[in-house]
Amino acid sequence: MNAPTSSAVLAPTVKLLIGGQFVESKTTEWRDVVNPATQEVLARVPFATADEINAAVASAKEAFKTWKKTPIGARARIFLKYQQLIRENMAELAAILTAEQGKTLPDAEGDVFRGLEVVEHAASIGNLQLGELANNVAGGVDTYTLMQPLGVCAGITPFNFPAMIPLWMFPMAIATGNTFVLKPSEQDPMVTMRLVELALEAGVPTGVLNVIHGGEMAVNAICDHQDIKAISFVGSTKVGTHVYNRASLNGKRVQCMMGAKNHAIVMPDANKEQTLNALAGAAFGAAGQRCMALSVVVLVGEAQKWIPELVAKAKTLKISAGTEKGTDVGPVVSCAAKERVQGLIERGVADGAKLELDGRNPQVAGYEKGNFVGPTVFSGVKPGMSIYEQEVFGPVLCLSAAADIDEAIEFINNNPNGNGTAIFTQSGAAARKFQEEIDVGQVGINVPIPVPVPLFSFSGSRASKLGDLGPYGKQVVLFYTQTKTVTARWFDDSTISHGVNTTISLK
Repeated sequence: MNAPTSSAVLAPTVKLLIGGQFVESKTTEWRDVVNPATQEVLARVPFATADEINAAVASAKEAFKTWKKTPIGARARIFLKYQQLIRENMAELAAILTAEQGKTLPDAEGDVFRGLEVVEHAASIGNLQLGELANNVAGGVDTYTLMQPLGVCAGITPFNFPAMIPLWMFPMAIATGNTFVLKPSEQDPMVTMRLVELALEAGVPTGVLNVIHGGEMAVNAICDHQDIKAISFVGSTKVGTHVYNRASLNGKRVQCMMGAKNHAIVMPDANKEQTLNALAGAAFGAAGQRCMALSVVVLVGEAQKWIPELVAKAKTLKISAGTEKGTDVGPVVSCAAKERVQGLIERGVADGAKLELDGRNPQVAGYEKGNFVGPTVFSGVKPGMSIYEQEVFGPVLCLSAAADIDEAIEFINNNPNGNGTAIFTQSGAAARKFQEEIDVGQVGINVPIPVPVPLFSFSGSRASKLGDLGPYGKQVVLFYTQTKTVTARWFDDSTISHGVNTTISLK
């Protein structure tokens, strides 16, 4: 946690949202929000007190009493208005995101847009929250189901997608009739708060959406609070496992999308130029700070000869601040992140991988204090090496080799993570074999980052996911609702039974 500096004292404070009001925290613990390209302190974020967290939950609990009864059409219209406001403010949202997180402006707009797609999906909630009915399951008896909201739900979001992932969470939870307490990343909460302001402007009622800030204490308070019924989490495996275990023991529904080591197979028949462009974009875009970043490429057979061309492609990428035109790779989010990535590069060399391209300490004119790491490429990477076993979360691409597709598939399936994977090929047979045999939740065929649109759900698997229902899509409607089954019989004078039925059958 950063102590306030003289510059930080002059910076604006990030507010809490409790009971429909943006309020100043009474905490004594603060963290600086720092521009990763310049080290400028943009704001100070509070670590909310226990009383403030309890007040946020209490506000949500009280609001649920009326919000759960709000007509489904009224809920949907709020999100129709909300998606319009996001579109109208896209440039502002992207600029805030770039300043505090470091993404390029086009990538920041993409961050917002992928969240906007879920907001649009929330606006169609009338088609998603339908129950089922069976007529005459027995004589004069009908059975039907209701998908009813749970109550107060909560979300804990990471630094790498401060717009998209909050928009994965609270719109779907609120649209299904729940109320929500959001804890954004303390590293870059400003764009999240602007999105929250727009949500209130769109008509989200008082208390339905609340925001707290903080670190470990806030996370534990969410996991432990008896009035929170469900928690959605996206972030590191270490924290996600902790959240899942602690919240589950407290009887909550939990979904945790966590760390990854995403692989791609490159077959010799793949379109070379298309594939090289896709690999470079997926590995080095967003400075590698995506849970779906392509971090390992398995080159099959003759494709192993493509390494020099891939390195050459990586060298063409422009490293600079996200606001600079034409920038491909911006800074990583913090000084600590830069040190960690560079330390793992050093470990890769020590472990015996071949450093084909070293991105450490690039010279970026005008941004000498920035947290920059350039595109880095290792070849000869094997299991057991630190750069393979750990999620680097930086612009580092590991290259491995396989003799054929069977060896490549086995290599990927032996990795414990299962967030995403891809194959590059022009063979339909190879692609079909891959999608059938690969044990990973999200599969791309000539698509390097196979994140599904909101009609489907994010479906990571194995060590990358805890909980059986994913965020957004049809699955998340099941996550945020409780199915109630009703069996009903109505009598008229001609159907009234005059005998006692002591069996469990319906006659």
